[in-house]
Amino acid sequence: MTEDNPEASPSGFDLNKSSIIALLYLGGLIVGVTGLVGFILAIIWKGEVEGTWEESHLQYHIMTFIIGFVVGIAGIVLSFILIGIPILIALFVWFIVRSIMPLLKAQKQEPMPDPKTFLF
Repeated sequence: MTEDNPEASPSGFDLNKSSIIALLYLGGLIVGVTGLVGFILAIIWKGEVEGTWEESHLQYHIMTFIIGFVVGIAGIVLSFILIGIPILIALFVWFIVRSIMPLLKAQKQEPMPDPKTFLF
């Protein structure tokens, strides 16, 4: 606990809902299923955080999963004609950035500026 933020952990890392989902998404790049767990948690927790800074984060995480899933399927299908490979590489980078950005903002407890954007 700190004087500035009584809810912050003593280690300096605030393990809030948004941080948990971002870490699950990043872990999903290695394990796979944790990304789906993060998506389900984002949907479940979205109703609990209405009106707080975390609401924009959970909307951002939900959009990240949906867009990533759709583009990932398209990239896999298109990889048979080789155009999907650069799409999948770009998706990989995009997904990492979209997972790290809310993780950093969640540590400052700042809302996401535009949670429904396709970019960053």
